[in-house]
Amino acid sequence: MHSTIAGLGEPRGPRFVSPALPTDEQPPGSTSVPAPPVTPAGLDDPADRSGAPAAAAARWPRLLLAGLTVVAVSAGAGGVAGHLTAGAAPTDIPQAVPAGPTGSTAADLVTAADQVLAGVVSVRVSGGGRGASGSGFLIDDRGHVVTNNHVVAGGGTIQVIGRDGRRLSARLVGRDPGTDIAVLRVDPGNGLRPLPLASAGRTRVGEPVLAVGSPLGLSGTVTAGIVSALDRPVRLGGGARQPAVQTDASINPGNSGGPLVNGRGEVVGVNTAIATLEGSGNIGIGFAIPVERAAQVAQGLIARG
Repeated sequence: MHSTIAGLGEPRGPRFVSPALPTDEQPPGSTSVPAPPVTPAGLDDPADRSGAPAAAAARWPRLLLAGLTVVAVSAGAGGVAGHLTAGAAPTDIPQAVPAGPTGSTAADLVTAADQVLAGVVSVRVSGGGRGASGSGFLIDDRGHVVTNNHVVAGGGTIQVIGRDGRRLSARLVGRDPGTDIAVLRVDPGNGLRPLPLASAGRTRVGEPVLAVGSPLGLSGTVTAGIVSALDRPVRLGGGARQPAVQTDASINPGNSGGPLVNGRGEVVGVNTAIATLEGSGNIGIGFAIPVERAAQVAQGLIARG
């Protein structure tokens, strides 16, 4: 996937593997599933026409899957891999209040957007003749910002840009390539507001969500959708499959590291990758790291940082 916005680079990323359809294994680092030969419609051999419609119908899901690729949605190489057991979130990270009904009205989403934008930042990395950009969000009152590892993996000077346009210098606290989580820190008292995290196990399929971040450098962008699936097995970076939150909220390059939030303004995941067909852009299939895993990793990085 290419972008004309400077600094976004050319993301490389991992592949999505459907649990319902078998696929041939490829060496680690491969970014697509090999496609079987495709016979154009109307050009099939007349001798094979008996039973052709049924064969074509059976083959179509495989052909569709063959072109499906998952790519990281920000500059820099890398992806999500590995697995972490569940654990308690850091005590200084805001926790969600008891959740009410999962349904959200349009007014709920407007309120949620207004609440979370105060804690979401653009992340800019520069140095070594190249740059990267992504998104992030504040998770505590000590200035810690969560983003994706692949946003900062290239190294360089890091800045975050808040809703009001102020640029703040940030330092890298730590990063975990296996889960594609990184933690930055800015000076406290910067006007950024920590975002609450959704309670574990409360996210539901069909629940309205917002993806918040800086797609293509457009800071403060909010897109709406629903939770399309939970625990979706995704193979990322050649590693083992791991569960991810699937959403149809539009996610594009620059959204990496930004929050996926519910109608109550609680973070349910960290936006990380999208699925594409034949190199196309967003097709309504995005993936986020579940918030409970992201919080656990962030807690460990902060403790060691």
